[in-house]
Amino acid sequence: MFKIGDFSKLIKVSVRMLRYYDEVGLFKPAEIDDFTGYRYYSAKQISDINLIVSLRDMGFNVADIAAFMKEKSEEKLEDILKMKSEEIKNNIRAEGIRLEKINSTIKNMKKERVNMKYNVKLKSLPSYKVISLRDLIPAYNAEGMLWERLSEYVMRKNIPCNDIAYATYYDEGHKKGDVDVEVLMGVSTLMEDENEFIFKETEAVEQAVSILVPGDYSNLAGAYNFLANWIEENGYSMCGNPRQVAIKGPWNEKNTEDYLSEIQIPIKKL
Repeated sequence: MFKIGDFSKLIKVSVRMLRYYDEVGLFKPAEIDDFTGYRYYSAKQISDINLIVSLRDMGFNVADIAAFMKEKSEEKLEDILKMKSEEIKNNIRAEGIRLEKINSTIKNMKKERVNMKYNVKLKSLPSYKVISLRDLIPAYNAEGMLWERLSEYVMRKNIPCNDIAYATYYDEGHKKGDVDVEVLMGVSTLMEDENEFIFKETEAVEQAVSILVPGDYSNLAGAYNFLANWIEENGYSMCGNPRQVAIKGPWNEKNTEDYLSEIQIPIKKL
């Protein structure tokens, strides 16, 4: 048997942590001297404390580790490790989105960009025959997830498409997650729907305000702000969901500064 200090040296866990694990009931000494109160540990306990430390370093909290240690098994360990793996992957994705926002903000600050002067156009939007895919995405800049799914389906089914391609956002206001988005591609002929892939004819829009937005997709937020002010200052109101038309992007341009998008917002006079 080993005194707590000696055991601490052998397993490379501080005496303070061993006492804490004892207090919370996670890792008890093999014996406690009734007279002195000294804690004694056995070499047979080393595998348990090593597992506890490993789980702690993986991000498990004390309660989760304690629950596992009560019914320890390889099957249970594999299950909780898989769950933790998915949790970490989701956190990495979320942190990646935050990092993109930080880098975008730094980039815009360095540019010291003034508001662009957009060429505003009023136009009608005709009805289109389209194939569409509508789903929730984790963030506004994750729209590409839907385009990949729709493009893969169109290619796999060998569906003839034209140059019409745009996204429609359906949420009433800005959201931090679970953004309701529909991506649409123009087709020559309407076919039968299959699962989430829907063929339909869109409604014509009598009047929409439109601007072209050059450059990286980070420019879109400022463009929407510009349009909001224009709509208000010119006595209009929105009467439909905005469309974001992809004209040039990563599929045909290597440099993000050469991207080109069009924002179309249905409006009516107040």
